[in-house]
Amino acid sequence: MNAKTKSRNVTENGGTVEDSILMTLIGNGEDLAPMVRHSFQTGKPENLLYQLKNVAKRKEVEVEELCKLHYEEFIVAVDELRGVLVDADALKTELASDNFRLQEIGSALLSRLEDLLESYSIKKNIAEAVKTSRTCAEVLDLCIKCNRHLSEGRFHPALKAVDQIEKSYKNIPVKAVRNLIEKRVPVIKNHIEKSVCGEINEWLVHIRSTSKDIGQKAIGFASSARQRNEDLLARQKKAEEVGDFTYSLDVEEVEETSVLKINLTPLYRAYYIHVCLGIGDKFREYYYKNRMLQLSSDLQVSPGQPGQHFLGSHQTYLAQIVGYFIVEDRVLRTAGDLLSANQVEAMWETAVTKLTLTLENQLSEMDTASHLLLVKDYVTLFGAALRQYGYDVGPILKTLTNSRDKYHELLLTECKSQIKDAVINDDCKQMVMNESEYQSNVVCFHLQTSDITPAFPYVAPFSSMVPGCCRIARSFIKDSVSYLSYGGQSQTNFFDFVRKYLDKLLIDVLNEVILTTIQTGSTDVSQAMQVAANISFLERACDYFLQTAAKQCGIPARIIARPQTTITAKMVLKTSRDEAYVTLSNSVNTKLTEYLALTENVNWTIDDVTQHKSDYMHEVVIYIDTILSAAQQILPLDVVYKIGNGVFEHVNNSFMDTLVSDSVKRFTANAVMGVNNDLKNLEQFADEQFHGTGLSDVYKEGGFRGCLLEVRQLVNLLLSSQPENFMNPTIRMKNYNALDHKKVGTICDKYKDAPDGLFGSLSNRGGKQSDQKKSMDVLKKRLKEFN
Repeated sequence: MNAKTKSRNVTENGGTVEDSILMTLIGNGEDLAPMVRHSFQTGKPENLLYQLKNVAKRKEVEVEELCKLHYEEFIVAVDELRGVLVDADALKTELASDNFRLQEIGSALLSRLEDLLESYSIKKNIAEAVKTSRTCAEVLDLCIKCNRHLSEGRFHPALKAVDQIEKSYKNIPVKAVRNLIEKRVPVIKNHIEKSVCGEINEWLVHIRSTSKDIGQKAIGFASSARQRNEDLLARQKKAEEVGDFTYSLDVEEVEETSVLKINLTPLYRAYYIHVCLGIGDKFREYYYKNRMLQLSSDLQVSPGQPGQHFLGSHQTYLAQIVGYFIVEDRVLRTAGDLLSANQVEAMWETAVTKLTLTLENQLSEMDTASHLLLVKDYVTLFGAALRQYGYDVGPILKTLTNSRDKYHELLLTECKSQIKDAVINDDCKQMVMNESEYQSNVVCFHLQTSDITPAFPYVAPFSSMVPGCCRIARSFIKDSVSYLSYGGQSQTNFFDFVRKYLDKLLIDVLNEVILTTIQTGSTDVSQAMQVAANISFLERACDYFLQTAAKQCGIPARIIARPQTTITAKMVLKTSRDEAYVTLSNSVNTKLTEYLALTENVNWTIDDVTQHKSDYMHEVVIYIDTILSAAQQILPLDVVYKIGNGVFEHVNNSFMDTLVSDSVKRFTANAVMGVNNDLKNLEQFADEQFHGTGLSDVYKEGGFRGCLLEVRQLVNLLLSSQPENFMNPTIRMKNYNALDHKKVGTICDKYKDAPDGLFGSLSNRGGKQSDQKKSMDVLKKRLKEFN
């Protein structure tokens, strides 16, 4: 085989392999497009064409071989095919005949089909027309309903109809109707908005006019609740006092809606309609703005005289504000997001700022305590009514605390006038009472000196000013507690304030009025004595005042029983009582001085000794007896003792001053004996008074006699047989310790026994008188040397 033949075989072999692959692909029915695309992409379509020709040749060869193999069968098949052709021609003839007949029949059917299609088209148009008409009818029906709702003022159903119209009118193929509806819907919405705004404006006017009634009802409810609490507390205290510790809790349910009926339906409807219109924010702003304007107007006080005008309008003024904020609370809780909590808080802060300023100005202008108390009480009810709705009323109540001192100043001024009247109109005479008067004037104020009920009519040791001042003080306590109560203070601080102002009343008012009465010096002895007695009973009443204050403040009795729990006024009144005793003693001594001035008419150089009591001494004894008897009835024993000592000391000093004074130039022994007789009577009377008044049972040692010791020792010295013994320290300390050297020297110089008859009775005593005279001369000489 040569090279060319070999190369050809290789090519044919190579082509045979490729042809086999191509045959396999064709036999499997696979797509040859990728191979063809690849050949053209590589730029070698000739190879593929050559391969396809080879495959075709191979197929031809296979067909030839197959035909050779099946030649006979092929001949038979051809014969059969010729028979089939004959049958096909016969069938074709029949088909032509059938087609002609079908064409004749189909033409009639086609004509009818066209008629049917035309009918279907007409039906479709009619259906569309009916549908359009129905849609228009529905929309028009909604328009009719909307108009009817609008005419009847039912805006919510009208808005629903408008919403349905808006959803439906775009589907209306009738442009004129569609355009008309499109133009009228905004007009309808605008009409609804204006109508609703008109209604809500009417509601705003109405709710403002009814806010006062709402506030008054709420304040009345708060007042009733406070009264129920006070009654319950009073019953509990009463049960404790009688030892009944079984408590019952009374629960009274008060439904708020039955008390405070607020019609917010127009507001709910208006807000909902604005939300449906898509302008809810606009309505929220509109409502808040208008309510703030109303609040600003409500907070304005009508012009008039400050203080006095506000007194007549404060209840309406405060009730209006209470009603306003109760309405806003209800709106906040029930109207969805119409109001926010921050907006209500802003309203409240505005009201608090303005209201506190108004109250401060108005309260500062008031000049009557009762008026200020009326306003304060209503303000506390105002606070109680709003506190239950969650409003912070502390800053408002604080204004009441700031006016606390002013109120008490006014109250003290009023009480001062009342106390002055009680003191000035007092006749300073002991009160005579029956049993009912005893209960209301003595037992009521704990002024009884014994637990034993006295016989009636009862003569009280005090005059009418005591129960009168007690009533004024009790009324002051009540008024003070009324103002300080419900003010936010704790119970203890509350009591401390009452006690502080009670002290001011008793010290700065009552005590000052009494001191002024004492210090004017316009009272006589009996009046001064009665005033002193009255002060002691007022001092005793201080415990009653403190107990009353504690009871009204709710302070337990065990706290009041503590020693440190007292009032300063008790000590101040005690000091005033001591001053009254001094004034009384001065008045008594002044009167005694008038009686003792009669000693100027005494004959100090009398020749005979008088055995009867001197006239001036008789007057002195009667006066002292009168004073001590009166003092014993109305004054404590210790005071009676002081007065007794004072009067007898005054008598003693008056005798000494008389003998020392220049009014007595000289005196004789007979005069001294007369003084001795008067002194004995006075000493006997002093003992009788000391024992008769019961002072001897209290003061075991000492008595009124001791107050006359100086005069007694002087008389004993002048009548002594050895007067010079006065210079003996031992004897002087024993018998003359109350005497002063200078006074004795002055008096002894006036003691003379002359022979001219002025001291004739002494010259008749012989030697005894001469010895006494010599001793007296020695005493005079030694006293001169000593002095």
